[in-house]
Amino acid sequence: MKNDVSDWWSTEIIDMAPGQIRMRGHPIEDLIGTVSFPQMIWLMTRGDLPTEAEAKLFECALVAAVDHGPQAPSIAAARMAVTCGLSLNGAMANAVNMLDDVHGGAGEQAVELYGWIDEAVQGGQPLEEATGTMIDRWQAERSKFIPGFGHRFHKPEDPRAPRLLGLVEEAASKGVVSGRFAAIGRQMQATLNARKGKPVPMNIDGATAVIYAELDFAGPLARGLFCLSRSVGAIAHGWEQMQQGGRNKGPTPPAYRWTYTGKNPIGE
Repeated sequence: MKNDVSDWWSTEIIDMAPGQIRMRGHPIEDLIGTVSFPQMIWLMTRGDLPTEAEAKLFECALVAAVDHGPQAPSIAAARMAVTCGLSLNGAMANAVNMLDDVHGGAGEQAVELYGWIDEAVQGGQPLEEATGTMIDRWQAERSKFIPGFGHRFHKPEDPRAPRLLGLVEEAASKGVVSGRFAAIGRQMQATLNARKGKPVPMNIDGATAVIYAELDFAGPLARGLFCLSRSVGAIAHGWEQMQQGGRNKGPTPPAYRWTYTGKNPIGE
């Protein structure tokens, strides 16, 4: 008969006893000073340690997504939270809670879409044809918006994307990753540009999704990893706002007003 206390939770992640802490079977004292934070994230989420080359590529994705300024809803939420009296953990929580399907969550969707294309290519369909087919399927079944592509600010190119794709291709040339998903990302870029007749830039979600797919991270983890990255920006902006001060700052300066579209009182 199971013990109704000790079996309430079960985990392969951590084992503890007095004077003992093991993470995925590794004594914590053996990990401290020997593995990097990206390696530790990998170990905790995947159950094993990456190679140094895998960890380096993984770290590039984490670094690229840390911040996009106060015009990003997640960062704005962090700064506004501080001016309303919240502490740094509250600011970070507000920022992370903004990261869903539309803002910051598209990486998970992009990994899924890349997977559709890869499956079709592995089944023998040419890459260009598979890309067009799966874009059409996504728009028919999910959304007219293609995850990982398009940016309201960075046009014609998001500076983060070519750098990350270049690093993936460099890693692929050394046998660290396959390079299949970098090729898919580039083909998606070409297909969307041709269809729109203008550049549709790969954004940070699309670029980091290439790395996460190459490293075989599950789609939902891509969203969680983006949250980890962006929380760095949130804590930095929250702390800066604490130093600057300010109370109850809203999304626009007080002199600006919204557009009222309702009815006015009769007689006015």
